[in-house]
Amino acid sequence: MPQENSSSIDIFDMLSDSEKKADETETPQNAQRQELLASTKYKDKDLYPEGTITINRYTCVGLQCKLCIKACPTNALYWTNNGIEVIDDLCLHCDACVLCCMVDDCIKVTRKRPDGKTETFSKPKDVIVMVDKANAEKRMQRICDIYPTAEEYCKKHGLKKQ
Repeated sequence: MPQENSSSIDIFDMLSDSEKKADETETPQNAQRQELLASTKYKDKDLYPEGTITINRYTCVGLQCKLCIKACPTNALYWTNNGIEVIDDLCLHCDACVLCCMVDDCIKVTRKRPDGKTETFSKPKDVIVMVDKANAEKRMQRICDIYPTAEEYCKKHGLKKQ
């Protein structure tokens, strides 16, 4: 029996308010993707908000190797009778499948970094060059944070600027 003193709560108003808040912050597709990836070990820094992955069915020898399926950290790639398929919501747009693929230009990944840069790669060499470039930029930024100018570097280490 309900008590007469208790305040009434309209659950339908609460549900509609929560739906409005969810619509304002993110799209339903992003919410579903976040929910699916929440159980994995990957954090937000590992996720690329936008990206695509395409597999060239004419060059793919997936039935014989299935290396990309084994390398996928979230099991977004799977084998069907038509070839390798992708679950877009699970795909991190990482470089694991491209790095292990034995056929160049078979898997093409395009992704957008949080800073707005768009990257496209379809060969292991492209991935290695891209990662090396990103790491070089990070190293340079750390050095610039410590020594903003050459004069400060020379002053700290007792060198004369030439």
